[in-house]
Amino acid sequence: MDRKQFIKTSGLGLGFTMFPLMTQCQTSDNDVSATMENTSKIITDTDGSVFNVLGDIQTHKLIGTDTGKQIMEWVSNVAPGVGIPPHVHTLEDEIFRIIEGQVEIMVNEEVTVLNAGDIAFAPKNIPHSWTVVGNETAKMICSAFPSGIESMFSELSDLPAGPPDFEKVSEICAKYGISFV
Repeated sequence: MDRKQFIKTSGLGLGFTMFPLMTQCQTSDNDVSATMENTSKIITDTDGSVFNVLGDIQTHKLIGTDTGKQIMEWVSNVAPGVGIPPHVHTLEDEIFRIIEGQVEIMVNEEVTVLNAGDIAFAPKNIPHSWTVVGNETAKMICSAFPSGIESMFSELSDLPAGPPDFEKVSEICAKYGISFV
């Protein structure tokens, strides 16, 4: 069989083999979590649920129930000086896209200041942190994948106002596979 015929034949066979796998994704507990029939969603700038997560004002735009548990996306509006100390996620990767302001970010011991239009990727199991620098509020579009972290943010936003109880914050984060370093 020549190469072109092999590709046609094997590609068709592969398509029939992979199609059932592409139509559903399964979680570790064998619960079907996503299908090709996911519902689309349009989110305007003013849509979403707002949470004050230790001074990080988050508007949750897409959560796991919207995306078959694939991704969670939120917009953060954060005042100068507010940030998150070095920590490690064991369950999800994160992306930070700066829309306004300046954010000093550390990923795997590399520190840089991000400006509007800049993006940082923080893979799971890699220490990272961020702090808003400069004089203006920073606006970031943040993504975590897979989803699930939105439940942690909800719990953190329920903590009393004022300086956070770091022991309680650490306890909540640990339930979601996040530890401070």
